[in-house]
This record gives sequence, C-alpha cells and structure tokens, in this order.
Amino acid sequence: MPETEALIAELKRRILEKLGIEDITPEQVETDAPLFKEGLGLDSIDALELVVMIEEHYGIKMRKMAQARAAFATVGTLAAFISKNRQDR
Repeated sequence: MPETEALIAELKRRILEKLGIEDITPEQVETDAPLFKEGLGLDSIDALELVVMIEEHYGIKMRKMAQARAAFATVGTLAAFISKNRQDR
C-alpha cells in the first residue's frame, strides 16, 4: 500500500521533528520497533507531545488511555490507527 508507506515515512519525520531528535534520520527509525522504553526510548512527556501532533496534523483526538497506548506501540501501529480514524482526508 503506497498510501500506508507514505504515512509511515511522514510519521517518522514528524515524530523526530516534534520531539527534537536530531541524532537519527527517519530512515533509521524501524517501523515495527517500540516507540517507548527500548526502540526510540520515548517517555510520558514525549507521549503528550505526540498526542498534540496527532490532533494538530490528523484531526484525531485520543480520549482513552488504552487506545493511545495501543496506537503508540510502534510507528506501524500509529499509522494504522491514523488511517482508521483520520478525518481530514
């Protein structure tokens, strides 16, 4: 799916930009690697920043913690969540 691949590439770029991560490139972010703890090593503050980014860029409000936790597992799960719930496209 080219649309999914484009969304994944866009998310990698946006995540790195939003969180000010400069020591890796979007191409180095593994689609199926965990975003939190191992993987990118994000924390709860980063999660809040990502929630804001999702709302701003994709028009999706995350209201349930369980929903957000599942969506933020990997870049791939986040892309699937956005594809399913996005309202701007």
